[in-house]
Amino acid sequence: MIKILTIIGARPQIIKAAAISRAIAESFRDDFEEVLVHTGQHYDANMSEIFFGQLGIPKPNYNLGVGSGSHGKQTAEMIVGIEAILLKEQPDYLLIYGDTNSTLAGALAAVKMQVPIIHVEAGLRSFNKSMPEEINRILADHVSTYLFPPTQTGIYNLQKEGFKIASLKSYSKDHPGIFNVGDVMYDNAIHYSKLAKKEVDLKELYGLESGEYVLCTIHRNQNTDDTEKLSQIIEALIVVASSPKIFLPLHPRTLKAISQNLPKSLYEDFTSNSHIIISPPVGFLEMISLEQNAQLVITDSGGVQKEAFFFSKPCVILREETEWTEIVESGMAILTGSSKEEIIAAFTYFEQNSAPSSSIKQKNLYGRGNAAYEVLSIIKKHHY
Repeated sequence: MIKILTIIGARPQIIKAAAISRAIAESFRDDFEEVLVHTGQHYDANMSEIFFGQLGIPKPNYNLGVGSGSHGKQTAEMIVGIEAILLKEQPDYLLIYGDTNSTLAGALAAVKMQVPIIHVEAGLRSFNKSMPEEINRILADHVSTYLFPPTQTGIYNLQKEGFKIASLKSYSKDHPGIFNVGDVMYDNAIHYSKLAKKEVDLKELYGLESGEYVLCTIHRNQNTDDTEKLSQIIEALIVVASSPKIFLPLHPRTLKAISQNLPKSLYEDFTSNSHIIISPPVGFLEMISLEQNAQLVITDSGGVQKEAFFFSKPCVILREETEWTEIVESGMAILTGSSKEEIIAAFTYFEQNSAPSSSIKQKNLYGRGNAAYEVLSIIKKHHY
């Protein structure tokens, strides 16, 4: 039995972990034991606990309860907690997802203790080191034993950094195994979209009709903590909302930033606009349904822009760059940053032009929906 210690801490990681946990339960029950460690990086129930119930994955074996704090304090507390669990559990591997502080803490704790690291969603690069996520993903990649980029672009990025793609009998952090098996989030999009269609009624929950609203999410510090950028985004949303409704599920921190950072008159114009529906964070199934039925998506979230792509929805990305470069190259998304003019122009473009979804889907840019199964198959093959 191969023991994997999985580190999760933020909403996207909980969702990604569902794919691996599901694959273990369905196909590898006799091969793998998974121990789940929740760092507590997202501690609000709507941002964390609700997903365990909706996604049908086991509750964590450990919860470090770290919560918010500066990057250094948060990461340090996670390292201390993860190190203690590694000593107790003695796993064969530590599995990390993506690029959060939880990912970095898991990687640093494990590599110091000589525990091989599996990095799912490796090789992504925004080429902007002012983003904490970029630092986290680079450092995690360079200490991992198994790297699983979700796209061919991820493979190219790793090769440019000196990684060699080699077929070996065994791998190490000095000679890691690199495999493009596709994206576990595509696995989940396929699996949970069917469930969402059965269980979520957008009309009943939010008064929304399919195809008659825009879904918008904003959460990145670069947008919420800069008054000028936040004002530009909100002004653009007010203009866009004169046509379709905008549904805006807000992270608690974003809601606080909007109330504190916006000029009073703009805040009042925004919150009183009958075409803008402000909601608390929604569950994963609700988000999947919102993405499936939206006319268009506006977001600064890496996960949401990718899910929009999975459901063939055009996307306006409120960032200057993205690690999911294939989406922009495909014509399914436009990078606007926080510019009011560019956001409105991108929205107008997608209103007037069809997104090239049919040809894009044929390219299998994110795999075939079996990434979690492939990850576990590779680990099993090379472990023995």
